[in-house]
Amino acid sequence: MKSARPLPTYLVNRYHGWKATTFAENKGWYKRLADEGQRPRAMVISCCDSRVHVTAIFGADQGEFFIHRNIANLVPPFNPDGEYHGTSAAIEYAVTALKVSHIVVLGHSGCGGVEGCYNMCSGHAPELDKASSFVGRWMDILRPGFERLGEGTDDDRKQMLEKEAVLVSLENLMTFPFVTEAVENDTLSLHGVWNEIGDGSLEGFDPQLGKFLPI
Repeated sequence: MKSARPLPTYLVNRYHGWKATTFAENKGWYKRLADEGQRPRAMVISCCDSRVHVTAIFGADQGEFFIHRNIANLVPPFNPDGEYHGTSAAIEYAVTALKVSHIVVLGHSGCGGVEGCYNMCSGHAPELDKASSFVGRWMDILRPGFERLGEGTDDDRKQMLEKEAVLVSLENLMTFPFVTEAVENDTLSLHGVWNEIGDGSLEGFDPQLGKFLPI
């Protein structure tokens, strides 16, 4: 494949540093992971944003989380149409094969995907309305959340929409029959979390109160 190139030097150097330190000091653990396979207790659906460091936030080691990342941490509705569905495939594998006990949808502040959705739904991003926009068509998933937004400044409403991205995803998870079955059998629980990147705080959605509360 002529378009591929060798890894950048800084990544090669970092790899060798990791192999000589972290890996060398934990060879037994890595061998066990390789021999026994993964047994994660939780799946985390988070944003592709490079600032969202899932394992660091929760202090997790290799093998603890089954992590799926996409634009704006969105879950589409169940739609088995035979097309490509990376997020849906990850959810199916986590629930039916890995038997995870928890699915955590992790949203965050300053989400570029959510801002794009906000601008698109407000009529200020016509490029995202084009049928050829992969980002725009993906962010269509969040349009129901935009319709539920309350009053406020644009900044306030964008933050509201970041949290709606978590809620819409939780709602859509329950459209998957195998998710619904596992939840009803008490073998799976769903959780919504929002991270303020600037101060490191987390808020969790309380379904009884219908709002996000500090964790």
